Amino acid sequence: MQQYQTRLEIRTQGQGLIEFTHLVEDWLNECALENGILTVFCAHTSASLTIQENADPDVQHDLQVFFKRLVAEDPNLYRHTCEGPDDMPAHIRAALTNVSLGIPVQNGRMVLGTWQGIYLFEHRNAPHRRQINLHIVGQ
Repeated sequence: MQQYQTRLEIRTQGQGLIEFTHLVEDWLNECALENGILTVFCAHTSASLTIQENADPDVQHDLQVFFKRLVAEDPNLYRHTCEGPDDMPAHIRAALTNVSLGIPVQNGRMVLGTWQGIYLFEHRNAPHRRQINLHIVGQ
């Protein structure tokens, strides 16, 4: 059994979904493990991770619009407002999604569906630098 870890930095331009599947694939190729389990972890409370369709950009658009409707950016709704009107909604959106993903690896590749990609879901309005930790255990 072997394990490898690394950290990716993903720069965001504000709210939205950023696919970074290719960065994970590149790192997995360097690790050269055939089979195992990959953990992808977002070290933030106002951004999250999701595995989502990567064929039609309308999917990402619709997801973002849905979450904006679901969790309003209205400071009158929240006690925690000291970091701006988008901060508490960002925390709620992150709580409704994932900060960690477990992905099987077989024959050196992630086991993802044909149209699946790994996305960082930025919930804040301003650009940020997000830290994503990768950890694989396998052989």
